[in-house]
Amino acid sequence: MLCLQEIKAGVGPLDVSGFEALGYYAYLHPAQKPGYSGVATFSKTKPVAVVHGCGTPAYDDEGRVLRLDFDDVSVLNTYMPSGTSGPARQAFKVEWLHFFRRYVAGLRAQGGAPLLIGGDFNCCQTEIDLHNPKANQQSPGYTPEERQWFRDLLADGFVDTFRHHHPGAPGHYSWWSYRAGSRPRNVGWRLDHWLADDVLQPRLAAAGLLPDAVHSDHCPAWVELG
Repeated sequence: MLCLQEIKAGVGPLDVSGFEALGYYAYLHPAQKPGYSGVATFSKTKPVAVVHGCGTPAYDDEGRVLRLDFDDVSVLNTYMPSGTSGPARQAFKVEWLHFFRRYVAGLRAQGGAPLLIGGDFNCCQTEIDLHNPKANQQSPGYTPEERQWFRDLLADGFVDTFRHHHPGAPGHYSWWSYRAGSRPRNVGWRLDHWLADDVLQPRLAAAGLLPDAVHSDHCPAWVELG
């Protein structure tokens, strides 16, 4: 399965024939604004249900979430706001984060398949998740409120799949600024995550990042379930 964020597709048709030729089912939830945000999920297994959005127009208009339900797992693809364009968007991001936590709790309360949440969270959890934590204590993506939100979300019953397999290992990032040669120098942030419901922990065979895959300022994050 492949989950993409910030597809920037707009609501017009997007040619996914290349994916379909490879045997993938394609599902898109673009933003209403062309060239902005949006998510897409490609799966070689047909889901039993597909849910576009979260039922809240302020977020659904920006194409923030797309859920594919299978018999044994529900995959939630998310692209969270960055908050880097100014105080208003950071406030929007914080509102979204608290909404998202409630939304996830609501999904779990429905008693469906356990959740696997993946995507660009635009948040770091701990100081080993970014190159220079001391200088970024108040930077979007690492503010005290965002760090606390991340801790609270994990405490709700989720596993950071990367840290499950790489506990305490610094220097592993998924995003680098285009400025000042940040990527060659590995001056980055780990903003992209796969979180698994606690009940999935015995199935977490492997997880990692692919920093050598250079397609954007992010690199892929991956997880394997057994």
